[in-house]
Amino acid sequence: MRKTILIILLLCLGALPVWGITPALSQEEYCAQPHQDVSTPLNDLGNNVYIRLGGYDTGFTGGLYPSGSNVRPAEHEAAGVRIAAQVIPRDENGDLDPLNGRIVLLSIGVSNTFTEFDAFSRLVNTDPEINPKVQLVNGAQHSRTSDWWIDPNSVTWQEVFRRLADRGVTPQQVQIAWIKHTRLGHDYFPGSAQTLQSDLEAISRNLKTHFPNIKIAYLSSRTRSYYIFDSLALEPHAFETGFAVKWLIEKQMDGDLALNYDPERGEVVAPYLAWGAYLWIDGMNPRSDGRIWTQQDLYIDCIHPTQSGAAKVADMLMEFFKNDSTAMPWFLAGRSSAPPTQIFLPTVTNTLPAPTAAQTRSSPTQMQTEEPVLAPTEAAYPAPAICGLSGALTAMLFTWLGYRKRC
Repeated sequence: MRKTILIILLLCLGALPVWGITPALSQEEYCAQPHQDVSTPLNDLGNNVYIRLGGYDTGFTGGLYPSGSNVRPAEHEAAGVRIAAQVIPRDENGDLDPLNGRIVLLSIGVSNTFTEFDAFSRLVNTDPEINPKVQLVNGAQHSRTSDWWIDPNSVTWQEVFRRLADRGVTPQQVQIAWIKHTRLGHDYFPGSAQTLQSDLEAISRNLKTHFPNIKIAYLSSRTRSYYIFDSLALEPHAFETGFAVKWLIEKQMDGDLALNYDPERGEVVAPYLAWGAYLWIDGMNPRSDGRIWTQQDLYIDCIHPTQSGAAKVADMLMEFFKNDSTAMPWFLAGRSSAPPTQIFLPTVTNTLPAPTAAQTRSSPTQMQTEEPVLAPTEAAYPAPAICGLSGALTAMLFTWLGYRKRC
C-alpha cells in the first residue's frame, strides 16, 4: 500500500513541470544547513597549500594548472587553439558539411550536471551570438556517478546514444563534451580524488571510442555542498573533486600516452582536455570574482541546485564558452578562424602567504538548427532513482513511508 501511495505521489510531483506548474519554494524547502568555511577555492588558492578541514596540511597546492597558475601552459594552449579551429559542422556520417552539418556539444555527468546543462541550454537558445550549428545534447543522468561510466558498454553510454538519436544527431557529429562528475560517499584525501581521476581517465578514453570526431572535453569540478562530513555528497569531498580534474589534465599535459590527443605522438585515444568553468565557491565567502553560493542555491537536500543555483552555473558556463580561446572559434556565430590566444578565468586576487619549498606539490605525481535547439528537459528523462525531488513535503513523505532519499 505504501509503495502504491509513493508511486502515485512521485508521479504527480514529477509531472508538475510538464503541466506548466512550478511551485514556489518556501524557506523550508531550501537548504537549512549553516555556512561553515571549507577552503579557499582552487582558482584562488594559487601556489599555496591546501589545508583540509581540521587543520591537516595536505601538501598539495592550488591553481587550476601547474605551479599554482590558472592559465594553460603555452604548449597546451597552442594545441587547444589549433584543435578548436578543426571543429567544423559535420553531417550524420561525420563528413564535413559547413552548410547543413552540426557541432554537437554533449554533457556527461550526474543529476546536478543535467540540471545545470539544461539551464545553460536555455541561455544558448535565446542568445543570437551563438553559432546556430552548435547543438546541445544533455547526456548527464540521475544517480549515474563516475563509476557507472567506466565500462564503455554500460547502460549509461547506451542511454547517451538514445538521447543523441532523439535529438536527430549521430555519434559522428559529437565534437565537444562538458564533463562534470563525482563519486559519492568518500571522505578521505587524496585517495578519493585519485579514484575520481582514474574514472575520468576512463571516461575520456570512452569518449574517443564512442565519438571518433570528438576534439575537446572541458571538465568542471563540483559545486559546493552545505553538508560537512555528514552526507553522501559531503564537503570537503565536493571541493576536492577539483584536484581530480587538475591532476587528470596535468597527466595529459605530461605526455601520458593513455590520454594522448596528438596524432604526431601516436594513436589518439582521448580528446584534448582542459578546464571548463570552475564552479566551486566557498558558500557565503565571496570568491575573487565576487560570486557566492548560498543556501537558497540548493534544495532542502543541500546537494541539488535550485533554479537560482542552476542559473549561476549556467552563467559561468556561458561566460566561459564565450571568452575562452579554445571555445570561441566554434561556439560563437561568425567565427571562421581562431582568435588571438585568450584564456578565460575569473580574476584571482591571492592574499595568502607564499608556501615554503616543501609545500609546492601540485599532484600526487609530478540542436541547434538555424535556430538554437534546447537540450531535452528533465521531464523527458525521468530519474532511474529517487533523486532531485525536493521540499519539505517530499522529505516528510519519505520519512513517513520509511524510505531514505538517496541520490
